[in-house]
Amino acid sequence: MTDTAATNEQIGNELVLPYLNHAVRMFESGYASAADIDNAMRFGCGYPQGPLATIDEIGVQVVRDQLAARFAESGDNLHKPADLLEKLAAEGATFASSAGAASEATPEFQHEIARVGVVGTGTMASGIIQVFAQAGYDVVFIGRGQEKLDGVRAFIDKGLTRLVDKGKIDDAEKQAVLDRVQGSTSREDLADVDIVVEAIAEDLAIKTQLFEDLDRICKDGAILATTTSSMPITKLGEATKRPASVIGMHFFNPATVMKLVEVVTTEATDAAVDQTVLALCAKIGKVAVSCGDRSGFIVNCLLFPYLNDAVKIVDEGRGDITTIDAAIKEQTGFPMGPFALLDVVGNDVSLAIQQELHAEFGEPGFAPATGLEKVVADGALGRKTGKGFHDYS
Repeated sequence: MTDTAATNEQIGNELVLPYLNHAVRMFESGYASAADIDNAMRFGCGYPQGPLATIDEIGVQVVRDQLAARFAESGDNLHKPADLLEKLAAEGATFASSAGAASEATPEFQHEIARVGVVGTGTMASGIIQVFAQAGYDVVFIGRGQEKLDGVRAFIDKGLTRLVDKGKIDDAEKQAVLDRVQGSTSREDLADVDIVVEAIAEDLAIKTQLFEDLDRICKDGAILATTTSSMPITKLGEATKRPASVIGMHFFNPATVMKLVEVVTTEATDAAVDQTVLALCAKIGKVAVSCGDRSGFIVNCLLFPYLNDAVKIVDEGRGDITTIDAAIKEQTGFPMGPFALLDVVGNDVSLAIQQELHAEFGEPGFAPATGLEKVVADGALGRKTGKGFHDYS
């Protein structure tokens, strides 16, 4: 093995092993099923396979031994092999054999969904509107002014035109989708929708006020969904008189392309609401994974500690950005290296998520890396500012 190959393998192991271990702990805690954990990382991050399937491919015993060696060196609890990993290694078992048969039950609509409301006019909201309209739903979306509404229609028109140019739809189908979309500046126009999907700013006070308003406006039985990636959905439910009808639908950007939706239930969410949203995701062509109301859900909870660990390697002078990005792509088949991905997500967003995970789980190893804090303080937020860990000027 060449020195470069050995370095790449070492970097890959150092970053990927804790990610795999964290996925095991997520599964053994009962937070999400093995299939949902693997699907979340495949369809949410574009990984070639999920973490539990990866462990089976490498070998449970091999991963267990590598983590034990890392733990002996670092003393970091995140490197200590999960109890379930120890158990499977001792038994010579795999996650495929221990996870049990996947449920073959297809979620069915328990509530009729004919008309959809969306609150928001940003990129995420626009994509969600297009997805619902393309799936045949009439959609009313709410924005703060005519200019915002026009921007959404222009976004959808542009996206549909690309599909026409590629021969995936014809002009008649394009017009039919546009005809199903109606913009409004008044939330009162959501009175007769069957579900509202909120996609506004990640600010709890603003979202809480919106849910109070939706509770007043929307008809009895309407489902209130949030696309939040970080806000406590339970709190939004508590702002209404219908917490059983409040649920998370965490789409991934761009919503027109990314297949994953994390369906997040609170302790108050009614099972019929959960089943309806899972069925709705299937109807609009998405892969739904189920999880509870906890910081990071599945994807962010597994993804961002790994990204944070990459920054720590640079902070400690044990590697450079270019080498680490290249090593991860070569060793894992991940579509992007960690620093390139941080720059795409936005380093300010990444720091905020990592801070939430640190606060939620209390793991010292989840403390935000100094280098991540520094690029944010310097205003180097990634591609959106022209500079982050990489320079895009």
